Amino acid sequence: MDNLKKWRAQFLALIDALLILMSFSLALAFRFSLAIPHIHLVDLKENILVIIGTYIAIFYIFGMYKSLWTYAGTDEFVLAIGGGIAGHYASTVLAEFSGSSIPYSIELLAGIFVIILTCGFRISFRVLRRMQIIAGRHSTSHVRALVIGGGQAGAIVIKEMKKSKSGEYMPVGIIDDDRYKTGTSILGVKVFGNRYRIEETARTQDADVIIIAIPSLDHKDKAEILDICKRTECRIKIIPGIMDFHDNESVLSKIRDVDVEDLLGRDPIKLETQGISDYLEDRTVLVTGGGGSIGSELCRQIARFKPSRLVIIDIYENNAYDLQNELKYDFPELDLKVIIASVRDKKRLDGIFKEFRPDVVFHAAAHKHVPLMEYSPSEAIKNNVFGTLNTAETADKYGVNRFVLISTDKAVNPTNIMGASKRMCEMVVQGMDAISKTEFVAVRFGNVLGSNGSVIPLFMKQIERGGPITLTHKEITRFFMTIPEAAQLVIQAGAYASGGEVFVLDMGKPVRIYDLALDLIKLSGLTPGKDIEIKITGLRPGEKLYEELLMDEEGLRKTTHDKIFIGKASHIVMDELRGKLEELRFILDNQSKADIAHKISEVVTTYDDSKYLDGEKMLS
Repeated sequence: MDNLKKWRAQFLALIDALLILMSFSLALAFRFSLAIPHIHLVDLKENILVIIGTYIAIFYIFGMYKSLWTYAGTDEFVLAIGGGIAGHYASTVLAEFSGSSIPYSIELLAGIFVIILTCGFRISFRVLRRMQIIAGRHSTSHVRALVIGGGQAGAIVIKEMKKSKSGEYMPVGIIDDDRYKTGTSILGVKVFGNRYRIEETARTQDADVIIIAIPSLDHKDKAEILDICKRTECRIKIIPGIMDFHDNESVLSKIRDVDVEDLLGRDPIKLETQGISDYLEDRTVLVTGGGGSIGSELCRQIARFKPSRLVIIDIYENNAYDLQNELKYDFPELDLKVIIASVRDKKRLDGIFKEFRPDVVFHAAAHKHVPLMEYSPSEAIKNNVFGTLNTAETADKYGVNRFVLISTDKAVNPTNIMGASKRMCEMVVQGMDAISKTEFVAVRFGNVLGSNGSVIPLFMKQIERGGPITLTHKEITRFFMTIPEAAQLVIQAGAYASGGEVFVLDMGKPVRIYDLALDLIKLSGLTPGKDIEIKITGLRPGEKLYEELLMDEEGLRKTTHDKIFIGKASHIVMDELRGKLEELRFILDNQSKADIAHKISEVVTTYDDSKYLDGEKMLS
């Protein structure tokens, strides 16, 4: 290998010597229109070896004989130009001391030619390499992969790529932050440099996909690397964390697409398992809305804490059936009961509670789609508000120890029916806590990535159809959390309950939805504005530009968990609240949307019903 490098450097030096001689010859020919005075030819003959030697020495100092010009990038060409300029000045100084009569205009022109010819010669290596790549792409179906990470995982990925019978991937380069690996090869694949060479290397190697093969990568570094990868036109894939692997399992088989959860850069949740076990283990736990996005994940997480029985209530049989099969497979020892029922049917709830006598209730059943609830406000009130009231009163009747309501940031200063209905749910919980031995609490958080109806699945479907992505406003922002993260924190918050609290989850920084759409397009290996358009449609009825997690009158205090806070409890008189809710119930089916909205505003004083004053009739 060392002999090969030495021979390559000598070959390049010889070519450079010929190019320098050619440059000075061309400069003389240009300067004197081919009628070169004899004295200048003699002077060039006497000094050319010194000139060539000076340039070659400067080129060597600049490292121009160490680079692999087949893979050269911007840095190498900047170096070559710098070497040419430095060589020109050094040779000019030596010529002055040696008494050369070559005019400076000749030396300057020759210096320009030296830079053009030496850089041009080196560019030819890349051009030839590019032509080979293009020719190869027409003769093979391999996916050209740039691997991020030259450690053990990266080496295994490359080894499996080369041994794979399908030959799906062909490794074309490695990126690693270890500067001692730059320029070396791992299993015959060149290491091009650190993370800041990703964009350039992906382009020069014509990569189709970038595979991040660093299972131990922390969230901060992952976010930075992904940010760089998004500037390329490659699809981006990632190898999951070390804990996701099983013995003798192919690393290549675990490669997955990068998703928005990776971009959030949030650290894994650390649970205080003892406190959770104290109120879930060997208890009967009931989850309403258990087939939904949050409800189903709550059931998965609860099952890990070994309840004596898990009772799931859902109105949608398909969701319930799928979850039942999943939990039976994953937790064969779990005593599982899945019941099709509606929280709007209080008599049905009474029968379920009487039969199973739950110790803990997680109430996740709710209508949550803002535009749909604006169109059908009576359904939002019946299901969310009276469904919560039915479940809470039944829990109180049968002596449930703890009742946890799943709430939303849209309940804070609500601008829509759905948000106002969830605020009333919180009020029911706080009112019931004041008159019951059951500990009633609510847990409030923002949007959940990947949940039914969230923007992520919608945007992905729009991308699959070729666009456009529809967005209501360019500046709209939302808090986001992953489904497992939300479920874990809800369960953890339940461990802190003493009654009447509204727990507020730390959602991190709000995310601009426009940026999220751009990221999803780039993660799909497409170009925003070129492959997929983003269309701004205008805010929908009741939609906010930004969400809040806390009302003005609610102060926050810390819990022992850094992602869970407690809002100051509101004083709710349950008899008064029941009276207002009964008035609301009375007008639901035969009054205008404006009348319903006005009655809601009497219950939720932070809700503004002015947009409904036109008296538009309710459609439900």
